[in-house]
Amino acid sequence: MRKGLKRTGWILLVMLAPFAFGADESKDSYTDAIKVFKSAGESSKFFKDSYGYAVFPTIGKGAIIVGGAYGDGRVYAQGKQIGTASMAQLSVGLQMGGQAYSEIIFFQDKRSLDEFTSGNFEFGADIGAVAITAGASAGAGTSGATASASGGQHDATTAGNYYKGVVVFTVAKGGLMYQAAVEGQKFTYKAL
Repeated sequence: MRKGLKRTGWILLVMLAPFAFGADESKDSYTDAIKVFKSAGESSKFFKDSYGYAVFPTIGKGAIIVGGAYGDGRVYAQGKQIGTASMAQLSVGLQMGGQAYSEIIFFQDKRSLDEFTSGNFEFGADIGAVAITAGASAGAGTSGATASASGGQHDATTAGNYYKGVVVFTVAKGGLMYQAAVEGQKFTYKAL
């Protein structure tokens, strides 16, 4: 049994590598992700009304019965970067495939941002994400993964609303999984 889990772990690592480990998380990748969310559907209005946000340009997700996801992000308060964050997720069940997506979490007020930045923060079953339908393309090569997405004013499948002070939006960048679920995501935060 232990040998099988170890093999599954290695397979997941290989599946996630083009998306998570080879992705260019340069300043431009953050700027590009923010531009997508500013121009895509209902997420654009939250930039004006939220206290802050955390943006993850590329989250890589892979699964063969046991699944995992990982991504690095930046946290902003009132338009200025205040720290960095990382997201990790583990899931077990009937699942298979790999995916890369961008994610943004808006914080309604200082209290909700403080909860996120106070230590380990986790999404439970009571939170969902608004999946933004956008034209996307992705490819992996020897120099790492490249991805692009475009969104328009009417690309959100549903209107997002704050729940317990947060709202989450995702944009698929590529892959073979249908949904980027946020349940079980755990975040760590590091101040600048």
